[in-house]
Order: sequence, then C-alpha cells, then structure tokens
Amino acid sequence: MKKHSVSVLILVITAALVAACGSPKPPVAADPPKASAPMVGVIPAPRDIAAGKGAMRVDGGIDVVYSGGEPAKQTSQYFVDLMNRLRDTGLASPKEGTARSGAVNFVLDTAKADLGAEGYSLVVAADRATVTAASPAGLFYGAVTLWQLATEKPQQGIGVSVPAVSITDAPRFRWRGLMLDSVRHFQSVEYVKQFIDWMALHKMNTLHWHLTDDQGWRIQIKKYPRLTSVGAWRVPAGPAARADIDPKTGKPRVIGGFYTQDQIREVVAHAASRHVTVVPEIEMPGHATAAVVAYPELGVAGVKSPKAIPEEWGIFPTLFNVEESTFTFLENVLAETIDLFPGQYIHVGGDEALKDEWHNSPRVQARMKELGVKDEHELQSYFIQRMEKFISSKGRKLIGWDEILEGGLAPNATVMSWRGIDGAIAAAQAGHDTVLSPAPDLYLDHWQSAGDLSPGRSDTLSLEMVYKFNPTPDKIPEEQRKHILGVQGNLWAEMMRTEDRVTYMAYPRAVALAEVAWSAPARIGWDDFQRRLETHLPRMDSLGIRYAREVAIKPGDRRRVSHDLEQCGGGYVLSLEDDAPLDGERAVFLVNITDPCWLWKGADLSQVGSVKVTVGQIPFNFQIGKDAEKIPLPKPATKFGELELRLDQCDGPPLYTVSLENAVNNHGLTPLPAVLLQHEGKHDICFKFTRSRIDPIWVIGGVELTAR
Repeated sequence: MKKHSVSVLILVITAALVAACGSPKPPVAADPPKASAPMVGVIPAPRDIAAGKGAMRVDGGIDVVYSGGEPAKQTSQYFVDLMNRLRDTGLASPKEGTARSGAVNFVLDTAKADLGAEGYSLVVAADRATVTAASPAGLFYGAVTLWQLATEKPQQGIGVSVPAVSITDAPRFRWRGLMLDSVRHFQSVEYVKQFIDWMALHKMNTLHWHLTDDQGWRIQIKKYPRLTSVGAWRVPAGPAARADIDPKTGKPRVIGGFYTQDQIREVVAHAASRHVTVVPEIEMPGHATAAVVAYPELGVAGVKSPKAIPEEWGIFPTLFNVEESTFTFLENVLAETIDLFPGQYIHVGGDEALKDEWHNSPRVQARMKELGVKDEHELQSYFIQRMEKFISSKGRKLIGWDEILEGGLAPNATVMSWRGIDGAIAAAQAGHDTVLSPAPDLYLDHWQSAGDLSPGRSDTLSLEMVYKFNPTPDKIPEEQRKHILGVQGNLWAEMMRTEDRVTYMAYPRAVALAEVAWSAPARIGWDDFQRRLETHLPRMDSLGIRYAREVAIKPGDRRRVSHDLEQCGGGYVLSLEDDAPLDGERAVFLVNITDPCWLWKGADLSQVGSVKVTVGQIPFNFQIGKDAEKIPLPKPATKFGELELRLDQCDGPPLYTVSLENAVNNHGLTPLPAVLLQHEGKHDICFKFTRSRIDPIWVIGGVELTAR
C-alpha cells in the first residue's frame, strides 16, 4: 500500500495468473460452455459442463487413487498437496490402483486420444470423482479443475463437498502465456518458480522469459563470463543511488543479478513439472547495450561505444555489428541457451533496432556490400535469417517480435505481434505461425484502473478490457486462423521494482487472459466471469498472490496528489516511483516527462487562505530520442529553480513563485513554504517548475488548500 502525506489512499483491482508454452499439435477448436450448463466457479471456464445429482464428500476417509505410471502419481500427489494446503481434508498420499468408488481417481490413459493433447474429462458422482486424460498435461489440468470445484465454497467442518458434475474440457489455443521481464528488475529463482506455479493453476503453459536487454544480461554463458560479471550489474538512476557508496569498492552500489546455468535448469525442471514450457529471449540485433559494454568488440565500428550498463529506459541506438566474429559469438550464446531450454522455441527479439549506427558506420556499409544487401532493413533480415538457420540446425524454431517481418522472413520463423495486430495479420497471410501479444491490449505494465496510484503507464488497461480482447480478429480470415498459436500478456518491468509489484500488475488481469486463451470468453460473458472471479479470490489469498484490489476514491476538495490533478498537455505521461528512499516504500508521481505541468481545475478559493505544495524530484532516465530536445526549460530566477503558480491559465507570467532551495538536496518529498492566497470563486490552478536542464524532473507530490 502506497503512502502519501497529502491524501487519503488507495488502490487497486482483483487478480490471478498464467503460464507457458505448448504442444506440437494444432490448437483444439474448443467450443464455449453450453448456455444451459451450470457455470461452476472454475477459471478458466470449462468447455462442456453437465450438472449431476448430489455431491461427493471428500475427507480423510476418501482414498486418492492413480493409474498410468509416474506422471499420474505426481499429479495425484499435487492434488493432495493443494487440497491440504487450502482445506482441512486429511487426505492421505495417493495409492496406485484402478479407479473405484469411494475414491478420487486419476486415470492417465493414452487410448483416450479424443480428449486431445491437453484435454481431460472429469466426472463427479456421489460416490467417486474421476479425472481421465490421454496426456500428463491433460490430467494435471483436470486435477486443477477438481481442486477449484472442491474449494469453491468456504469449508464447514472437516472435509469438503464437491458438487456432482460432468466436464469435458480442452483449450482453445496451445500458446497461453505470460512474458516475465527479469532484465529491468531482477527476480529471484524462488519467485520465478512461484510465478510458474500460479500460471499453471490457471492452465497457462508458456513462460516467455526476457533475459537480455540494454539494462542487463541475466543468463550465464560460460564461454563469455563478462556477460554476467559486467553485464548483469548497474547503478540505479538518481542521486540517492549515486550517493550510496559501497565501502568495499568506494563506488556507488550496484543492483542486478543473473541466473546460473544450474538455476536455470532448476527453473526449467520445475516448469516442466507444472506443464509449463519456458521460452528464453536473447535480444538481437538491438537492445544489445549490456553485451557491448561487456565485450566492446561486438559493437559497431566508428560510433561511440557505451561504457556502462545504462540506468535509463527506452530505445537505445546500440546494435551488434555484423562481423563474422559477432555471428560466431551469437551462435555460441544460442548453443548454450538451447542446451538449457528444451522447448521448441528460442526468442531472438528483433524489435526496436534503430539503424543509425549501421547507417553511419563505413565498416558496416562495406560489409553490406560484401553480403549483397541493399539497405539496413535488408541487413536486419539477413541477420535474423542467419540466426534462424542456426536455430533450425539445432532442431528448434525461431520466434521474434513482429519487426522480423521487415525485409523478408525466414521460412520457419514464428512472429510475436506486439505493435497491434498487424504483425499477426501479415504473418498469417504469409503462412507463418503467430502469437498475439499486442500493445496496449495485453501489456500489463499499464494501469489497471483510472484511480490507480501505482507506478506504470498511465493509459488504463482494465480487467474487463483484457477479458474482452479478441485474438481472432475479422482481418484474419478463417482459413488463416490455424496460424494463431495463442496469446500472451507482457510484464515489462521498468516500473516493477519489486516482486510484489510484478504480482500486483499481473493479477487479476492474468486470470482474465487465461480464460481468453482457454475458453473463448466472448460467448461466456463478462458478468459470469466476474461472478466466478469472486469465488476465486479466496483461493488466491490462500496461495499468497498479492493481487490488485480497486477502491475508487474521489479526489478531496482540499487535498490532492499528482494523480488527482490534470496534466496540462499531451506527451509521455507516466506514473513514476521516486528514487528514494533506497529501502522501503516510495512516493509515486503522475507526470508528463516531456512537459511537466499540473492543473487543479475548478478549485474553490473563496474560503482558502493559502496553498501548501509538497514536491519531489525524480531522475530523467528515458531514451526518447530527439523528443528530449523539445522539452521546455522555463528559465529559473535562481540556481535552485522555482515552483510557479498561475490562475486560470498555464501561459503568461506566474502570480506566485516559491524557491526550491530547501528541496534541492532532499532525495525525498519536501513541503514548500505556504503561498498566501486572496481570491474568490472557482479558479484553475496551474503548477509548473523552472529549471535549466531536463534532469532531474521536479514533480508535484501533493497540494493542500488551507482555510483562511
């Protein structure tokens, strides 16, 4: 819970989870639940449901029985552990045997091929419950559904009552995923495993793991140790971090970390036990700064090379060069990566590769002639196609962001469409498989509600908006929809400094996405999903999922935080966390980073004697190209700068100014001296700052109008 000194607080929404990858078979065309079927409290909603009579009592007197070998044993034990964790059932460890009455039965039968690669059947009668599947994944998902049925209602006494029901279920898509960005802010191995657990409990099966980028390199590559000894660490942005000197080094402390190969194997094995496939992402040819800092010879000749791992967010110009030695480096990196991740896909990024360095380098231009490519876009195509050939030679498939379409696409490549759905449309038309992961529709770093005061992108992406996302748009004809592998939500972590923040931003929207991927929700209904989500929240509480809960709080008549004020103009509006204190909770500010300006509209000043403003300062750590040159810098009257107040307009001379002298050296919030007011009626109050440079950004923490 965020705390601000000038407002009542706060926040959030309702939540759940997802997971990763898929089966090599085509997606099952699963129909939605029948309209007449009872919509039990299961998420994602099963395909076919029929109500039975009565209920089955599950307690310590009931055996759990499995058949079908070790996978069936593991799933039945998983069910027992889940039940005993959330309910006092007294269930004992499972026993091997044939299905029978008086038991919860798990039957793995490969002859039941009609159930599909991830499908299952579940029949609950008064005397028994039986989950049947042809695959271990299907049996696992059946166990999850039975667990949800058994925990739909609060426990009364020992054991639980499970309603009689018959369910036949299979997923709509085979790629049901989340992307976890472990580069911008590092998460522990324990958290990643927990994240996978939560995904699996919502029948999600693909974890796209973002492991390299400009701000860090998180995967151990034994052939190139500097990738992690240098590339995995950085000094955070802002004066507070720069002033935090490590006595061992005499330099500012660094943050970061990386996953050893043994830790990655541990994560991958854990994911496999939950039927989640982990897809690693190694970014190229752009987002390469961390690698180039570690090994400068990988950078483009003739341009200025970065010397430190950047603390900034945005699009950097740094690219890999196209020398044979660099291709050898990348192939060696991919070879070690492929050895660690047994899944079908290897993600190579391919996005946001600014071509300026290639264009301005005589050596790259000469290399382009050697390779017979006509321009920089075709050079990127050559780059990606060369990587695709190497990945294919290892028996794997390349997947990349939709920029890999530019200049021509390798024949076996799969496209992850993030710039809207156009990439998916183009890929399907060209006969390529695609995963829909569009911004902003499935970018979970956006606010979850208009009243959200948490760090993130200020455009709202609500739970309902995620639930109503259509992954089969009309622009993709029916005959081409076989190329839609599925959907994925992305958790870009620039503004998710802690693991709790990642969880908060993921849930409950990941729950909605899980149903999009499994159940075709457009024909189920938002209202029914909301009903089922209410029964699901106590389960999430028991599992320790700190999901978002929204409380709509009306802005006060006399006190407001920056989120309650209007931004004066367009631009890059973000909800940003303070850089101090180094530990604990930090203030959060809503700010247009390209033109900081706030407006309290219609403030009634009739009985107001003064206005008190609390201010903060945050680092300008954004790569926004030439847009940074357009940021206005109102000339300060002193070296400290000033807060300016205007009434009824934001242009023209200020009516009041307050010196920032007391705030300049304070890393946190600073209350400024009160400004005396003598006005009647309602007025718009405009707040701006003078400054001589764009870094730092002065921000409004809170505003209070005091009575005369």
